[in-house]
Amino acid sequence: MGEIAGSYSDFVYITSDNPRSEDPQAIMKDIEKGFSQNNNLNYKVELDRELAIKHAINMASSNDIVLIAGKGHETYQILKDSTIYFDDKEKARQAIINNK
Repeated sequence: MGEIAGSYSDFVYITSDNPRSEDPQAIMKDIEKGFSQNNNLNYKVELDRELAIKHAINMASSNDIVLIAGKGHETYQILKDSTIYFDDKEKARQAIINNK
């Protein structure tokens, strides 16, 4: 995933998806390794998925595309000890409204 994102993006936020019992920092480091072929890529690692979505939308210009990948239709996030409600579409919509 990191290699593809790094090859076709101007800027990438690496964030947490469904880490379950895995260390989310370790997962994000693995994704970051895929960027090694593109030394010019600008990116930021943000553990908080909501903040990553918010920051990506806030930094986008009117002609930019913000692609939020990973969750698709899911409206939850599976963490180590719990499953929480989390809807990427709602978070993105709210970030757009707040950015106006």
